[in-house]
Amino acid sequence: MAATTPQDAAPPAWAKERIDALRARVAQGVRGKDEVVELALVAVIAGGHILLEDVPGVGKTTLAWSLASALGGQFRRVQFTADLLPSDVLGTSILRDGGLEFRPGPIFGNVVLADEINRSPPKTQSCLLEAMNEGAVSADGLTRPLPRPFLVVATQNPFDDQGTFPLPESQLDRFLLRLSMGYPDRESERAVLRAGALDRPALAPVCDPAAVLELCALAEETLVHPEVEDYLLDLIARTRADGRLLRGVSTRGAGALYRAVRAFALCRGRRYVIPEDVRALALPVLAHRVLPRAEGPHAAARALTELLRELPAPGR
Repeated sequence: MAATTPQDAAPPAWAKERIDALRARVAQGVRGKDEVVELALVAVIAGGHILLEDVPGVGKTTLAWSLASALGGQFRRVQFTADLLPSDVLGTSILRDGGLEFRPGPIFGNVVLADEINRSPPKTQSCLLEAMNEGAVSADGLTRPLPRPFLVVATQNPFDDQGTFPLPESQLDRFLLRLSMGYPDRESERAVLRAGALDRPALAPVCDPAAVLELCALAEETLVHPEVEDYLLDLIARTRADGRLLRGVSTRGAGALYRAVRAFALCRGRRYVIPEDVRALALPVLAHRVLPRAEGPHAAARALTELLRELPAPGR
């Protein structure tokens, strides 16, 4: 890769201060999960959504709540069940004073936790995912925009398939990132126990939604050098031709990685993307978008890891 970088290689001071403050505030609520916190901020700044696959009780709700608190936005939670209706998520119109009045559903928030999304039938899942994609809800012939920023954190337990409706591959593609919280390390868990912080933390906001949107706009200006673009596109092309994968990454998936690496670079204090950003984001952005030939929960991640190892980076 060429050694030249833009003169304004570092983001404005206000952007760095804002990102650092958001990262620190969310980390107060989610102890010992710095990587997950950073990737969650990437999703917010890139305008994407997160699918959290993990066992119950490891902090998925706390992560969503902490994000909403830190950015000064509204937190909404939807518990997905087998009898949940689309109107329970999107909202419904009621008759009042001789006319229809729309009552917004819980999707009208800045950070929406879709808890155990695979517990509801496909029709209810689809209404959420369509709203995620469009950034708006259509009802009674009117289109109502959702708040911005708008982040859905959907959760599912990968080890429990009884009474569930797995998300189809086309719906998985709507999530920018698929993450796992994992269990905390020993000292982080000790700190949680001693603090008695097993419930939602009381976190003061460090900015407001409008300030977050300024970060989103700044991320869209992040420079991606043609050599780095070629590296990203080479990776995408190899997923489509490699024998370890039955299906590679779509153009939508390539666009998701492009958006994510720009936001990631900004979070790392740069206004330009480097090959390491592509490597760092490849698994959380792409692993749920490919179909591995081998079976097993980590087959896609293993195949992508091998592809990255075999793909020469620019300048090497």
